[in-house]
Amino acid sequence: MINGLRTMYRGENAWNFIAASRKIMIGSAVAVVVCLLAVFLRGFNLGIEFEGGSVWEVPAEAGVETDEIADAADRAGVPDARVQKISGGDDIFRVRGELGTDIDADAVSAEIASAAGVDISNVSNRTVSPSFGDEVAGKARRALVVFFVLIALYLWAKFEWKMSVGALVAVAHDIILTVGIYALFQFEVTPATVVAFLTIMGYSLYDTIVVFDRVKDNERSLSAKSRVTYESLANVSLNQVVMRSLNTSVTSVLPVLSLLVVGSLFLGAASLQDFAIALLIGILVGSYSSLFVAMPLVAWTKSREAHWAELSHAAETMTSHESLAAATTALAAEHYSRSQPPRPRKQGKRR
Repeated sequence: MINGLRTMYRGENAWNFIAASRKIMIGSAVAVVVCLLAVFLRGFNLGIEFEGGSVWEVPAEAGVETDEIADAADRAGVPDARVQKISGGDDIFRVRGELGTDIDADAVSAEIASAAGVDISNVSNRTVSPSFGDEVAGKARRALVVFFVLIALYLWAKFEWKMSVGALVAVAHDIILTVGIYALFQFEVTPATVVAFLTIMGYSLYDTIVVFDRVKDNERSLSAKSRVTYESLANVSLNQVVMRSLNTSVTSVLPVLSLLVVGSLFLGAASLQDFAIALLIGILVGSYSSLFVAMPLVAWTKSREAHWAELSHAAETMTSHESLAAATTALAAEHYSRSQPPRPRKQGKRR
């Protein structure tokens, strides 16, 4: 096992990511379809910031049930109130509903406080206009469009348009899966969730750019007479960065888990839960897509270029393992080890 970890850290493993991705992407495509259906059929559980209305939050004595709080809101004149119990150090109930023109928010607070067995001063209340939600959603859409345009131009300038398309497809894949999970499980969508979605895109692109940069470096190191195919080049590059991607993912997931477990479950900070769930899903999906969506898609398009197609045709007589081994050998110069003695210099003729 230790030798296996050393091999991974050195980037000397010979996993065929491109071959595996052909099967994995089928499952990924099915997941994307399911998530899109969930978005269109079930919709989102939008927070009050998007729908508008009034919300009350009240800590409750032990033994108070959700139905009791809902009945209290109904008696106070909020018949269609949605009551949610927030996990934390103490039981906290969140009540959402629409206030009629003849309903007093303080009267609702008093009725809810009585049902919860606490003083009215412990009840927090706020009212949000629906126009605020429209403004937040509009800004999020504009930020998303600007983000995609700027990133596409940057990747096109730094790498090439095929890599730009591959990265954007991977980011779209990550966003669809993340919002689809929110639609499937009806997690509440708040402004904190929107911020997390935008953060996810940045994280996903960072991991993808690391892979692309490694591929470009390896491509430049190939000689003009090299017979390495693009798929083999991509496989070697992915093997070289896979451990870095795993380390980045683990170090990113740990603080997010602390936000989710400590912040939301123990302390009862619901806003942290909204942010942490989206981040956790996005980090896991983003790490996967950089290895099995973005680079395989680029490899598929690049392999159809005349130069790479000719090399692929010539390599058809070799097995995939032999082709990958040949690529690893051709790129071995990139990994000089100090444990290996340098080659002796040729001695010139003495005059």
